[in-house]
Amino acid sequence: MNVVADDLVARKASLRRAMIGRRAGLIPGGAAEAVARHVLAGHAPPPGAIVSAFWPMGHELDPRPLLEALHARGHVLALPVATRRGQPLAFRRWAPGDPLATARFGLSEPLPEAPLLRPDWLLVPLLAFDRRGHRLGYGAGYYDRTLESLPGAVALGFAYAAQEVAAVPVGPGDVPLPAVATERGVIACGEPA
Repeated sequence: MNVVADDLVARKASLRRAMIGRRAGLIPGGAAEAVARHVLAGHAPPPGAIVSAFWPMGHELDPRPLLEALHARGHVLALPVATRRGQPLAFRRWAPGDPLATARFGLSEPLPEAPLLRPDWLLVPLLAFDRRGHRLGYGAGYYDRTLESLPGAVALGFAYAAQEVAAVPVGPGDVPLPAVATERGVIACGEPA
């Protein structure tokens, strides 16, 4: 690595540690239900869209209230399945009540016999985000590669409002999000004018 790349890695690692601590101190208090209301009120996926989300780990904002509402509206749902490092995520069909298997990284995934799907609309977990749509994940780059591999799919970050920062350090290969849903509303993102 060169000095610039080393600096980027160090800045991301420092922010990652800080944001894990910040998020751990948050009290959910109806945040998941509030985000679901905001998304459904004006940013819901179109009818017939296959929707991917994630099963919450640790202190992540819980997408299940939104997933249950989307399922009730007739959307087919999928959850990610970790693949080999350096590869995009795969997605398997899931519905509320379906059993899950524990996978590497402590992830909960649909069972291997669940059909693979290509999502049209994705809820993306994150540790930090900024108003330009840059996100900080856990560091493996799975979602960046996944978003690049799904042209035309809509991605919506999913986080507590307190996870917003002034600027996320970015490098080549980091894919910005067009919007982030929080308990305070859906934030449209983009490069500053």
